[in-house]
Amino acid sequence: MTENTETPNKNSLTHRIRNYFLTGLVVASPIGITLYIGWWFIDLVDRNIKPLIPPHYNPETYLPFSIPGLGLVSLTIFLILLGALTANLFGRAFLRFGEKIVDRMPIIRSVYSTLKQIFETIAAQDNKSFSDVIILEYPRKGIWAIAFVSGENKSEIQGKLEDDVVNVFLPTTPNPTSGFLLFVPKKDIIYLDMTPDEGAKYVISAGLVNPEVLRARKRKTVE
Repeated sequence: MTENTETPNKNSLTHRIRNYFLTGLVVASPIGITLYIGWWFIDLVDRNIKPLIPPHYNPETYLPFSIPGLGLVSLTIFLILLGALTANLFGRAFLRFGEKIVDRMPIIRSVYSTLKQIFETIAAQDNKSFSDVIILEYPRKGIWAIAFVSGENKSEIQGKLEDDVVNVFLPTTPNPTSGFLLFVPKKDIIYLDMTPDEGAKYVISAGLVNPEVLRARKRKTVE
């Protein structure tokens, strides 16, 4: 008595439909999510900025339809004008006057000074923060984590320690905007060749996106 064992046909219609669906999902998902995030951001800015525009300056007052992105454009123009204003002598004097007022407010002055320093550091032309991707043993020996060097430590902390340390930001998965600030001895970190963008993708994807594979695909595309 012989047994008939049926093997799945890889060329069957069901198999092809499944492959087409997965391919379409891979192609459409990044595009759709990117468009959704972009539209969400534009809508968020519009909802908060449009009500601040005087009606006689708002083009939507004279048009029968709304203009997506009007709030974002208005905010961009406002920031450019604000930057131009504070670049001259009168603007700097006015800014110093405002900072003196804020400096007299116990809690607000700490928040303002911290945020100001952060944004000035990010906007600096020669800023090299987060330019190096590293791995270090965390949370214990034998377990490694990916992190970013945020800068040299020149604070009081360095004076209290024997080893030369660097400021390290250890991001969490899948949200890299949250994480831990660590002061790690230089001898205990290993620098990687991957770029900060590749490191961020590695963290966000929980290790699913391999930087070496991405580089190989880019080389094939160029060739």
